[in-house]
Amino acid sequence: MTIPPAIRRNLGRAFLALLVVAALFLVTVIYATGEVLLAGTFLVIIALAAWLYLSQKTYAYRYLFPGIAAAIIFVVFPVIYTIFISFSNYSSRNLLEFPRATQYLLDQTYPGESNTFGFSLFPDGGKFRARLEDSEGGAVFFTPAFAMPGEAPVAVTAVPEAAAGFTPGDPVELGDIIANEENLKKLAITMPNGARLGMTGLSEFAALKRLYTPRPDGSLLNNQDGTVIKPNVRTGFYETPSGEKVLPGFQVKIGLDNYVRIFTDPKYREPFTRIFIWTVVFAGLSVLFSFSLGLVLAVLLNWEALRFRSVYRLLLFLPYAVPGFISILVFKGLFNNNMGEINLILDAVFGIRPPWFSDPFLAKVMLLIVNTWLGFPYMMVVSMGLIKAIPMDLYEASAVAGAGPLTNFFKITLPLIKRPMLPLLISSFAFNFNNFVLVMLLTGGRPDFLDTTIQAGTTDILISYVYRNAFVDSGQQFGLGAAISTVIFLLVAGITLVQIRYTKIADDEKR
Repeated sequence: MTIPPAIRRNLGRAFLALLVVAALFLVTVIYATGEVLLAGTFLVIIALAAWLYLSQKTYAYRYLFPGIAAAIIFVVFPVIYTIFISFSNYSSRNLLEFPRATQYLLDQTYPGESNTFGFSLFPDGGKFRARLEDSEGGAVFFTPAFAMPGEAPVAVTAVPEAAAGFTPGDPVELGDIIANEENLKKLAITMPNGARLGMTGLSEFAALKRLYTPRPDGSLLNNQDGTVIKPNVRTGFYETPSGEKVLPGFQVKIGLDNYVRIFTDPKYREPFTRIFIWTVVFAGLSVLFSFSLGLVLAVLLNWEALRFRSVYRLLLFLPYAVPGFISILVFKGLFNNNMGEINLILDAVFGIRPPWFSDPFLAKVMLLIVNTWLGFPYMMVVSMGLIKAIPMDLYEASAVAGAGPLTNFFKITLPLIKRPMLPLLISSFAFNFNNFVLVMLLTGGRPDFLDTTIQAGTTDILISYVYRNAFVDSGQQFGLGAAISTVIFLLVAGITLVQIRYTKIADDEKR
């Protein structure tokens, strides 16, 4: 049966409308989780999709839309989100939004002045029962069977021992109590008199009171000592009258403070400057050494009189075929100060054992050696292809004129492959500028500077420096790490613009 064109067109629109409704529902769910920026990004993509697929004027762009949407989600959004975070104090101390930080403080409790109860836990089938003994009166109570609390808290009501109808066996071992301490703290027990008990020790439960009470002006009253803490939207913390910060903090916008800290605070500026200089030197020398070695080998392997050239090509290309992280770990073992083969050979021949991982200069030399080993095969293969494209007439004319191999290399080979290689060399520089894997697997950025107050290594490049300060060594300062990442992004973007400019020049000259 043939479907009339009008019905077919309307079916397509109805299907598209259903997709839009489902997508809007997804946006609503994302927005409800607090991810406003991500929800906005999806909303823009949905609006763009609806416009492209419903308008006849944008028919050609429908085929480009999947790629454009992927670029927005996986490229544009991470960049915008990183820049967005860089203007905040987002860190491990300021992890929560203001409402959640406030609620966390309001949920805090402290033991009251009523009796304490001795606590023991007994298995009951697949569940547990708690036994509570009044420390003063000696009365014993049991809870009904309950599952061990997980993410969600559990509330049960205790009854006197006589009414429980439970004969306890052996209690749960103390080691298991310690292992489940965090879960048992989520257990709330209501006594027959209405008192609400919580865990105050490994073998003790007691009546708990709310630590803070909210006040109309937004401050919180500490019910235990009577102090009042107020939110400071500049520092991102509740603070006592004496200025003491109360954890956890909350996220606030701090403008350009993170960027100002990078370039003006000596604590960050000095290691940043040294690491930036080393990053440029590392990237530049890595490209220089890899290209030089690759080009020399390419010239030698294009020598017609050389026997077994294909075998040499295969052997020299093997380092590129092995996954990089395996080669790095192999080199890490070879350079081991005590048991590495390199030091064993140097010790046998010269009587020295260089401290590759503890001496800053030798650690940098080691990085350059390994990176050159990883990078030269690609440069060699590309150079071989470009050399093959040079007309042999030039070399024949040069031979007639009496020129030698060095003259041919500097007057014919190098000038003719230099320009087509230039975009590749710039790309390689940009790649090594962010060569995170090599640094983290081989040295971890160490040895560290001894004269800095934050963790920064002599072999750190900017991206590993960001990783250590944002996620590992310095309190997980995500906002500061995002600011440094933004600076790196601008530097790499500048390098890319230079590459595009040189590529355009090469294209123009072809015309």
